[in-house]
Amino acid sequence: MTKTQQVRLAKRPSGLSDADTWEVSTQELPAIADGQILVRVDFISVDPAMRGWLNDVRSYLPPVGIGEIMRALDIATVVESAHPDFAVGDAVSGMFGVSEYAISDGHGVTKVDLGVATGPTWLGALGMAGMTAYFGLLDVGRLQAGETVVVSAAAGAVGSVAGQIAKAKGATVIGIAGGAEKCRMLTEELGFDAAIDYRGEHVLSRLREVAPGGVDVYFDNVGGEILDAALANLRRGARVVLCGAIASYNDDKLPTGPSRYMSLLVFRASMTGFVVMDYADRYPEAIAQISQWLADGSIISREHVVEGGVARFGETLNMLFAGANTGKLVLAV
Repeated sequence: MTKTQQVRLAKRPSGLSDADTWEVSTQELPAIADGQILVRVDFISVDPAMRGWLNDVRSYLPPVGIGEIMRALDIATVVESAHPDFAVGDAVSGMFGVSEYAISDGHGVTKVDLGVATGPTWLGALGMAGMTAYFGLLDVGRLQAGETVVVSAAAGAVGSVAGQIAKAKGATVIGIAGGAEKCRMLTEELGFDAAIDYRGEHVLSRLREVAPGGVDVYFDNVGGEILDAALANLRRGARVVLCGAIASYNDDKLPTGPSRYMSLLVFRASMTGFVVMDYADRYPEAIAQISQWLADGSIISREHVVEGGVARFGETLNMLFAGANTGKLVLAV
């Protein structure tokens, strides 16, 4: 028998989650059956989408139920196996949740090579963040060399990779982030051509300065006023990629829709949402290409790893909405 500490949803939050949202408990797992594996969770991916999973509304995934283990993608190590495809010691990625140990039948579990990258990078540039950036920019955004790309939340997990992919593909890249230090990191470390500090600068005006010819692809992770600023600066035939809207995830009521949506008509532009899971059969393609970019230095993977185990999950999740992380936010177990 294996004891494990787990985090379960105790109460649906209004606004930011707090201590009442979560129940941290210790459970005893049963012995594994034929076709199952027992894994020790090493790293937990902490993502803005998690806040949406707490709401009892229709979405691309069902909401996390009251009393259920909080859904999360993890990097883990197989410690017991009765499954023909997995051996003890294998490093794997899977939806094991916010838990120290988990039992799985292997569905949705993939092996990862820690010789290629560390566990946190397999949750970042080589994980869902990287897959989202890759397919959102190249398939949904249909990026072409020489175009101008703007990325919001550009210092975050998805945005930082999306901007670097755009540079690797020959685009001019402008990032929008919160704070001078994040903007400095974008231009001096990640190779962005320009960065706009939404906390200290007027985004609409600055976009017109740094992209006087307009924007070809806007990769939106934020929504709200920043989406409106991008819509006001489109070029004819532009593509707006709707990846997320972190600015409104904790709002108690629906946000006001974009006020400049008629720019889509004026500039013959498109605005398209996507869910990265729809590209699951093509993940190996993206992993191979991003691995090559990591190896040759075209992409730098940034991870913000929080120590302290599963009991710190709630406070770590809220770091996303305070802009406290740079790069992929990961909780070490």
